[in-house]
Amino acid sequence: MRILVVSDSHGDPLKLRRAVDQQPTAEMLFFLGDGEHDLEYAGVMLPAVKVRGNCDWGSILPAFSVEKINGKVIYSTHGHGEFVKHGISMLISAAKERGAHIALYGHTHNPVTQYIDGVWYVNPGSIRDGNYAVVDITYSGIMPVLMKIR
Repeated sequence: MRILVVSDSHGDPLKLRRAVDQQPTAEMLFFLGDGEHDLEYAGVMLPAVKVRGNCDWGSILPAFSVEKINGKVIYSTHGHGEFVKHGISMLISAAKERGAHIALYGHTHNPVTQYIDGVWYVNPGSIRDGNYAVVDITYSGIMPVLMKIR
């Protein structure tokens, strides 16, 4: 299964739409906050897991999500609650506490993939800056890839 991972659209639904159009094989989308209404404005029809960001004022979206896909546990959060701008130690603790194989986060606007102690940590960067990620989950493994809008 291919998952499209986006964050930090900050009012730019067109970039979201372009990322979706570039990934026609994506079966699901994770939106990591800061622009919660942008998915709706972009007309994204993929099933989506959404969490709120620090700029999603008045949002009723959850602060984090835990999903199981193809036997893999995915922890997703915006990251501000885990203070990811100051390192990912709190994110690592939160992911391990939930038995995650993959931890998705945003907030920093910096695209990153890291593999630490059996867990993939993926920050797609800011879609507003043209950055996003895909994560392929198969029964043989997990492959995160950072992408750029063409």
